[in-house]
Order: sequence, then C-alpha cells, then structure tokens
Amino acid sequence: MPTFAVLAMLGLLAALGLCERTAKPAGLLPQRLLDAAQFAAVAAFVFTRLLLIAANGRAFLAVPLFVLVFPSLTPLGMLLTTLATILWLRFKHTSISNVLDAWAPCASLLWCFLALGHFAEGSDPGLPTSLPWAAHLPLERFAQQPVALYVALAAASLTVLLWWILRRPHRPGLVASIGLILAGVTQFLLSFLRQPGLQFARLDLLQWTALVLLASGGVLLVRANFHAD
Repeated sequence: MPTFAVLAMLGLLAALGLCERTAKPAGLLPQRLLDAAQFAAVAAFVFTRLLLIAANGRAFLAVPLFVLVFPSLTPLGMLLTTLATILWLRFKHTSISNVLDAWAPCASLLWCFLALGHFAEGSDPGLPTSLPWAAHLPLERFAQQPVALYVALAAASLTVLLWWILRRPHRPGLVASIGLILAGVTQFLLSFLRQPGLQFARLDLLQWTALVLLASGGVLLVRANFHAD
C-alpha cells in the first residue's frame, strides 16, 4: 500500500479511538458517536471511490486495485460525505452541534496524519526556499518549503486546543466553529507557501476551500451564540 494510504488508515484509527474520549464532554453516548464516525468514514470511502472511478473509468478497468488505493479526498467527496452524515444524524435523532463538537479534535488529528502522508509522498509541494529546514523531495531540483509539515504541526496544535476547550463548559457548536475557523485560517495562510494550483477568480481551489471553512465556522459560531441567547 502507498505510504499515504497507511498513514491515512492510522489517522482514521486514531481519530476513531479519540471519539470514545470526546463523546462524554460533548454530552453524547460513546457508542452513538462512534457509530456516526464509522458511518462518515464509510461514506467518505464510498463517495471518493465512486468519484475516482467516474473520473478514471478506463484506468479502473485496466488496473482497478491501483485506482482504488489512490488518494482522492476531494472537496466534492467531502461535501457529499457531509450531506450524507447530516441526513444520517437526523435519522438517528442526534444533535448535530454536539456531534460536531466531539468530532472537532478527532478531525484535526486525522488531518495531522493526512498531512504527514502528503509529506511522505511529496504530494503537497511548497515554493522553492533556501531555509535550513527546507524539504528536499525526490526528482525536484530545488529545496521546497515543507508545507505538509507546517500543516501537520498546526493540526496537532489544533487538536490539543480543541480537546482543551471541549473539556471546559461550552455552548453546543462552539468547539466545532473554532476548529473550522482556525483550520480555514491555517489553510489560507499556508497556501501562499504552496505552489499555485488551478485558479478561479485569482484564488486557487485550496484557498476557496479555506474560505468555505471560515464561512462555515462563522455561521456555526453565530448559531451557537444565538441559541445561547
């Protein structure tokens, strides 16, 4: 298996293990939260594989196993997974705000492992630099900013912060809103150290994704304050 897939699997197992500890501070039963996390993980796998097959139909027919293990966590796959998980939580009559709070540190922990996977396979290239801690990736002529390591460090720090906030008295939705806002800020700022990707209206796809995270966190924060009042 590719290194990214191995680290992603380890990150998923670590996130699921952390769910058992974040359930009680969020006011949820551990088993119900774990069931929701497992549903989201399966939904993410199914949607990303279907999108990958749809985009690479000929390659899938030729080498199906190679295509299925290829990393493909796209914004569209994340959106479909989110919608399916929300519907599942509604069906189970589970508070979405509480679940999001409990998942916030788990998601940032998984994000840390995914960033390490990107660094290991060199799939998150940074701008050329002469800094002493620059990354020397194979087949690259110039040393690059180790953006993936920056992301991993930020995600690990965010995990600790969200876990600390979750264990303190808080309004439902507050932990998740802080996580979304800080993740969006981190991704947007670090995008200036990355090699530019496909752009729309002078912003690349990752920057637009960061803005969506910021907006989602802002809406959730307003909603948490509104319900508190």
